[in-house]
Amino acid sequence: MTPTDLISKEADAELQSLAARYAKAGGVGLQVLNMLGGQAENLLERLPDPVKSGLEGATERALHVALETAQHSRTRIPDAAPWLNRAVTTAMGAAGGFGGLPSALTELPVTTTILLRTIQGIAEENGFDPAEEAVRLECLHVFAAAGPLEQDDGANMAFLAARVTLTGSTVQGLIARIAPRLATVFGQKLAAQAVPVLGAAAGAATNYAYTSYYQEMAAVHFGLKRLARDHGVSEDILLERLKLALSKS
Repeated sequence: MTPTDLISKEADAELQSLAARYAKAGGVGLQVLNMLGGQAENLLERLPDPVKSGLEGATERALHVALETAQHSRTRIPDAAPWLNRAVTTAMGAAGGFGGLPSALTELPVTTTILLRTIQGIAEENGFDPAEEAVRLECLHVFAAAGPLEQDDGANMAFLAARVTLTGSTVQGLIARIAPRLATVFGQKLAAQAVPVLGAAAGAATNYAYTSYYQEMAAVHFGLKRLARDHGVSEDILLERLKLALSKS
């Protein structure tokens, strides 16, 4: 029996839509790489050694600031439309890149907060309450995806399949686990913004790519969870069906 035999036509149609969003996630990032004229792994070489050595700590701090600020702001500020989130982070990327690394580092926690707010909003759209501890962890877990400048489908699939590892996790523990990988992803973003003035254009494009990417990955992540809940099908079966749909695209 194949994964298709175990799900309804309605669920399968939604899975096809999620597969399209998954395939779309890294498309903008590829355009940014072409604009920057390099490979993702080479971007980090543009950063000064002190910045590279401090990336993991800066990423952990950005995640902690984002988690606290995003959670508190949800009671005061309604979720914005996806296009508006992209517009805001694009403008912030330009501002961050205009002054080179110092301003880019200052901008990082603010952009991280907006990204997390976006992820939380998508969780809520799919019927999950971001105020619940388990959902907070799932929102943070979206940052474990490969990143928009990495053409690494295997890493993204691993992120989707790793949901069971959240059982028993704490916020602090999860941040500590995802920070090393995310530090590389954020380091690529900072490197793109590293050249003053010229970094403004690269920063705008990179932030647009990052926001688009995490919006799509959050939609796939929470879309799979919603389908599993609403149709009574395990996420493992849905993930296999997603892989099948991607292999045919």
